[in-house]
Amino acid sequence: MRVAVAQAGPSPAVDPHSGHDQAAPPRRAWAQSLDNALGHLVEIPAAILVVAEIVILFAGVVARYALHTPLVWSDELASILFLWLAMLGAVVAFRRGEHMRMAALVNRASPATRAVLDMVAVAAALAFLLLLQAPGLEYASEERYVTTAALEIPNIWRAAALPTGTALMLVIALLRLVERAQWRTVGLALALVGAAVGILVLLQPVLLGLGNLNLLIFFVGVVAATVFAGVPIAFAFGLATFGYLSLTTNVPMMVVVGRMDEGMSHLILLAVPLFVFLGVLIEMTGMAQRMVAFLASLLGHVRGGLSYVLIGAMYVVSGISGAKAADMAAVAPVLFPEMRKRGADEGDLVALLSATGAQTETVPPSLVLITIGSVTGVSITALFTGGLLPGLVLGLMLCLVVWWRNRHKGLRAARKATGREIGRAFLIALPALALPFVIRAAVVEGIATATEVSTIGIVYATLVGLLVYRCFDPKRLKPMLVDTACLSGAILLIIGTATSMAWALTQSGFSSQLASVMSGLPGGSATFLAVSIIAFIILGSVLEGIPAIVLFGPLLFPIAHQMGIHEVHYAMVVILSMGIGLFAPPFGVGYYAACAIGRVSPDAGIRPIMGYLASIGVGIIIIAAIPWLSIGFLR
Repeated sequence: MRVAVAQAGPSPAVDPHSGHDQAAPPRRAWAQSLDNALGHLVEIPAAILVVAEIVILFAGVVARYALHTPLVWSDELASILFLWLAMLGAVVAFRRGEHMRMAALVNRASPATRAVLDMVAVAAALAFLLLLQAPGLEYASEERYVTTAALEIPNIWRAAALPTGTALMLVIALLRLVERAQWRTVGLALALVGAAVGILVLLQPVLLGLGNLNLLIFFVGVVAATVFAGVPIAFAFGLATFGYLSLTTNVPMMVVVGRMDEGMSHLILLAVPLFVFLGVLIEMTGMAQRMVAFLASLLGHVRGGLSYVLIGAMYVVSGISGAKAADMAAVAPVLFPEMRKRGADEGDLVALLSATGAQTETVPPSLVLITIGSVTGVSITALFTGGLLPGLVLGLMLCLVVWWRNRHKGLRAARKATGREIGRAFLIALPALALPFVIRAAVVEGIATATEVSTIGIVYATLVGLLVYRCFDPKRLKPMLVDTACLSGAILLIIGTATSMAWALTQSGFSSQLASVMSGLPGGSATFLAVSIIAFIILGSVLEGIPAIVLFGPLLFPIAHQMGIHEVHYAMVVILSMGIGLFAPPFGVGYYAACAIGRVSPDAGIRPIMGYLASIGVGIIIIAAIPWLSIGFLR
């Protein structure tokens, strides 16, 4: 999952693909004006759509549970607006250069090479968007003959979101080529992308005779080449899928758009933008600060006490926001200044922050849990229940490392809080501490679905901020809503293109071959789990969590089921394994985001983080070996 935050500035792994380098000329005035106009044209409707989804879903909860008169049209309207929110959010992310990409290699290149690679990223995205225009319009046109069940309106009102969003991104990509780079750089980038496409087209007669070897060429070769060149992951997946289907099969390209629509339209994924917004809301209302202050009053006086507080705070906050960016941004600014006062090493601070990001990947309502449930069919309520104890086990493993590293250190500026101070901090934090329990109770008691429960959390956090903490800044709402749409669009576009790629892999027969190989491994389920752990650590560092889950979850979860592994148990193992890859340097984008949030040089934390990640690895082995830790509390 994407973990960079706008407030912290771009980290090396999520550097904008604008192509704007020190030698680039100033922006062309007309292009800049058009770019700004497009920004307002897209950002305002995207923010309004986030609010509309909150209102519609919360109204559905109230009508069904309180008034006993369900709104039969609420889910359908929410689904229609959701696709528009996803596409407009993707446009915002594209304009800001915030689509997920692996830029570790790009950032190590010389300034001239980096400028070319940044323009290659834009040119590759432009190529995919151009290829998608005709199939997108055809798909939307076909959907006009379909009438929705509840609202009884043509489905083109929903399907038009895809061609509209891709057309807007196409315009923005052209503006980037015009306004942010030298013409020589632009020409070279376009020539490189055009040459790559041309070579594949010329080789089509050869490719047709290669059979499933094309899977390696497109889904390994093309994807690896584009991802390591810094092309945003969503567009890398889309280009590989489009190339494979168009050059080696007779499948109409409208299928690519249809599979993208299918991947982005699961109503359960609506929890993604809503929980992202809840995460920034608890930071804005001061709820996160109160929770951290209470934990600090309990443990701040012991050796490494604030490190324990950091681990506990990330666990608690993860149970509210679901997004690692929101978690780290809420906790680090509160704890880091005091930890520095007490002599904590900056490298150890950022290393522990990154490790807790990996530790809490299974703590509900994690966006990865929501995604894995939507693409594999596993109950999200079961995943929410099963994710609590594994996160606690890994937290204890991190605490052991903290104790070992601080056992001989003296205490500096540390005072034990009195019972009265602890009680006062508890009372102040109580409304904030209650939020995870409110969310959990609403799902378990059937008041709301896993999607709707986020709206209950948003309403609760708003009321607490307004009435209890008196900390609510209306001026921050618009940027928060736009940022929510931006992050959600980046995630959902990856899910859409990865769904089309997974469909292509399935149609090729790859899934059955993979199932045969995996099920034939010696050692049965134990070997399968071990291979899965290693594979998802690698996938987590290269593809990040959500793309890897969307791409490989539908393929591997049925195999796990056939081998007698409970789906929830398997989900915990692969999610935590991906967490190690996501937060492990040198490729883990989560690590660089933690450095940006903590304002610490990435070099400082590389050595300290190894011990923390090793302890998490041991914890994952324990969780894999003891299924009860994941499924013991399931009903």
